[in-house]
Amino acid sequence: MVAALRAAIIGYGLAGRFFHAPLIAATEGLAVASVVTSNPERRAQVSREHPDARILTSPGELWESAENHDLVVVATPNDTHAPLAGEAIDRGLAVVVDKPLALTSGEAAALVSRSERASRLLTVFQNRRWDSDQLTLARFVSEDRLGTVLRYESRFERWRPSASGEAWRDTSSPEEGGGQLLDLGTHLVDQALVLFGPVTHVYAEVDARRGAPSDDDAFLALRHAHGAISHLRASAITAAPGPRLRVLGTKAAFVVQELDGQEDALRSGARPDDVPDWGSEPESRWGRLVSGEESTPVPSERGDWPRFYALLVRALRDGGRSPVDPRDAVETLRVLEAARRSAAKREVVGLGAP
Repeated sequence: MVAALRAAIIGYGLAGRFFHAPLIAATEGLAVASVVTSNPERRAQVSREHPDARILTSPGELWESAENHDLVVVATPNDTHAPLAGEAIDRGLAVVVDKPLALTSGEAAALVSRSERASRLLTVFQNRRWDSDQLTLARFVSEDRLGTVLRYESRFERWRPSASGEAWRDTSSPEEGGGQLLDLGTHLVDQALVLFGPVTHVYAEVDARRGAPSDDDAFLALRHAHGAISHLRASAITAAPGPRLRVLGTKAAFVVQELDGQEDALRSGARPDDVPDWGSEPESRWGRLVSGEESTPVPSERGDWPRFYALLVRALRDGGRSPVDPRDAVETLRVLEAARRSAAKREVVGLGAP
């Protein structure tokens, strides 16, 4: 029997505890070997939830035992992603970085080059590529159910009129990795690029409305090289959220009201290996194909966040493709940087070749 690949998770906040650790534990061929956290409450959580894992207080302790691990998952605040990933690469470990890969496209590109020189796998946890709505839309596009896609509207809108004062995303400036644009905007841009390809022009409006140093409301309009236009919105101050997706084509539109349910399931304590129909959406949450007066509910593809780590095991064992090419993350950051320039100048920004 082949021994499981040993994963170390740095950070046991929202991402480490609810996303990475359960998905790793549920993936055949992977094991949570170590968790790095100095927070006493989180250390107790690790003991209860992953009793076989070693608990380390600092990345330094992890580097001292690097030979006892096969990969490192960086699930820490955004401004630490690139430095910690670089350290892991230098110690010969494969690395999963929670999105975004880095704070800037330049920093991200340097990290990709570093991994290539060291011949070490580097990938980015763009888990929302495997949301139910994205998988369903990709199928409809491949089947030509919508015709030529003219406009793709995608939203992560929430109603949190007061900044929490606790979450680092709310209390940190964009330069420190905070804000909606770098958080949810990373998912939105990545999804648009996967579906519709490279972007040539960007227009954006980015604001901080709640008085915190981080931006809390962002709108991006992307023109893709093949003609589609993406309208993306990441907001914490939307009292009346719009549909999760509205995709307009020359034959029909596809509309999805609700967000994929996998995050809520994980945060409730569920694990994919304990739920036979993981990722299935009830009929009440299916999207609809709309053409004028006709509106038909269509079965949703099952959401599949576990696929990320299944693909990672295949890549590490058999040399398969990385779950997410880190160069994609560099391109996403280039679009986000263009969005910030556009918002500051109040003009459309052209996105040339890298």
